Amino acid sequence: MGHLDHAAFGWLTPVLSYAMACIGAALGLRCTVRALDATGRSRRNWLLTAASAIGSGIWTMHFVAMLGFGVTGTDIRYDVPLTVLGLVVAMAVVGVGVFAVAHGRDRVRSLLIGGLTTGVGVASMHYLGMAALRLHGQVRYDPLLVGLSVLIAVVAATAALWAALHIHAPASVAVASLVMGAAVSSMHYTGMLAVSVEVVPSAAALPGATVMQFVFPLAVGLGSYLFITAAFVALSPTAGERAAYASAGRPTAPDEHPADAEHRGSRTAEAARTRTRTH
Repeated sequence: MGHLDHAAFGWLTPVLSYAMACIGAALGLRCTVRALDATGRSRRNWLLTAASAIGSGIWTMHFVAMLGFGVTGTDIRYDVPLTVLGLVVAMAVVGVGVFAVAHGRDRVRSLLIGGLTTGVGVASMHYLGMAALRLHGQVRYDPLLVGLSVLIAVVAATAALWAALHIHAPASVAVASLVMGAAVSSMHYTGMLAVSVEVVPSAAALPGATVMQFVFPLAVGLGSYLFITAAFVALSPTAGERAAYASAGRPTAPDEHPADAEHRGSRTAEAARTRTRTH
């Protein structure tokens, strides 16, 4: 059996991967909250942004953590198509989950379906990423720990979607994001504890790309996307703020109540339409 090292760079990769999971969760929660306050195309766009943020955060967390993964006695490469497929699966399945919660009429049923779907999607992304590993040897899994990692993913996803439905205050969202990040990281490292590798020494070249050739640049790109999206969400006004801006923009007389000004505006518009029909 080859010795597995999950933190070749010390605490750097676990801490950085946890930060990526928290950022993705925070963005996803904020975007889902915005979606629940919106309608039509705006709601759809916020939900798509939420799915991409959560999916990108989970994928980036996984592969940043994998930067510190090594097996004694063999090099490691990654199959590029499978690695990209893991990212697509993460975004797509998380999207199904958040859309189910946002559009479902029965909140409890939608939450359970969305949490189950999203959790299975998170686990699928993890094990697709592990399937992309190329090394000299055979990878085996402990079924009990695999099942536990999937259970953690489902519980974490359900808790995150519940938070999106019930927690709107920024401080509460931040706390929920820290908890979600911890849950995603726990799922990852539980899944990694399930792994054992029987190394078969070989001089043959391994197919695929090294972690620095492909995974690291993509992780950096997705991390940049998360930070840019965070800035966009922070600067975008909420529905309440837009309504307040619109209300503040209507001119009123010094002693006139805003409701009176609105009534006066409607009468003026009606008079203008009457004059137009007369002419």
